[in-house]
Amino acid sequence: MEYKEILEEARKQTAPHCMACPVCNGKACGNNVPGPGSKAPGNAAARNYDKWQEIFVNMDTLCQSVPDPDVSFELFGHRFSAPIFVAPLGAVDMHYGPKYNDQSYNVDMMKGAIASGILAFTGDGVNAQIMKDAIADSAALGGLSIPTIKPWSREVVFEKLDDVIAHNIFAAAMDVDAAGLPFLQKQGGKAGSKTVAEMREIIEHAARPFIVKGIMTVAGAKKAVEAGAAGIVVSNHGGRVQGGVPSTAEVLGEIADAVRGQTVIFVDGGIRSGVDVFRALALGADAVLVGRPFATMLYGAGQEGVKVLADKLTGELKGTMKMCGASSLAEITREKIRF
Repeated sequence: MEYKEILEEARKQTAPHCMACPVCNGKACGNNVPGPGSKAPGNAAARNYDKWQEIFVNMDTLCQSVPDPDVSFELFGHRFSAPIFVAPLGAVDMHYGPKYNDQSYNVDMMKGAIASGILAFTGDGVNAQIMKDAIADSAALGGLSIPTIKPWSREVVFEKLDDVIAHNIFAAAMDVDAAGLPFLQKQGGKAGSKTVAEMREIIEHAARPFIVKGIMTVAGAKKAVEAGAAGIVVSNHGGRVQGGVPSTAEVLGEIADAVRGQTVIFVDGGIRSGVDVFRALALGADAVLVGRPFATMLYGAGQEGVKVLADKLTGELKGTMKMCGASSLAEITREKIRF
């Protein structure tokens, strides 16, 4: 199926919560929940998208021609086809529609990602079985996924990590910004924000590369590095946990300047094209996460839809590299963009 056809099919499955817009820019969904909207005032997802569009790429074709730029990316000893990964999503049946539940969504998303040469982060939820299923299903696919644990109590986090370890999963993550979710705030102080010492203990227990997702400040990035994070994700949870936050594009550069080379830097939020991927890498990210658009593609065409979007983003990234004189990811530097 073609990209536009998949969007049309997805709309039949996800409306009225998600309208599978031609460009997923956060405008139509606003703060609609259920649905992929943001917390009031409902503009964080839209701001994420808009701020990437304020960054321009510098064309330069007076250089050696490179018919097919190398965009392969090595992460924790494994080489992937591109620095583009699938962000974790949860409660998909409530926010997108009943075609999928969290288990079937994770399975098809992992399979589609692997077929595209990348991997998917998987989510967590109130029902402990969601992560148990994601881990077991990932193990059956070779363990190539990154389960993303909510900031539960120490006992719950360790129990989930023990399952990750037992199934020999590639890496693990925690979306620390999920501390603002109501169901975590109701845990009586046992779940929520983590100190550096608590995060260090979690990372040491994981015994594999661990990524801290939800970093939005230089101070937060430095604390994650201090705790031993192998990677961080610059992310504001699409505005779902806190309104009035800046976009990820606005803070990425300063975070990268502070910790690049000390940890792998991902960025998530509003990245919708290969040009956006180029912008993110030029600002200092090593790789990107894309969430909502992959969900739409999965609802529209299953695993085929995941590959269609991955190929689209990769092709657009390569095209931008050729027009901007970058033959490899390492050559996508700050000089390749302007504001």
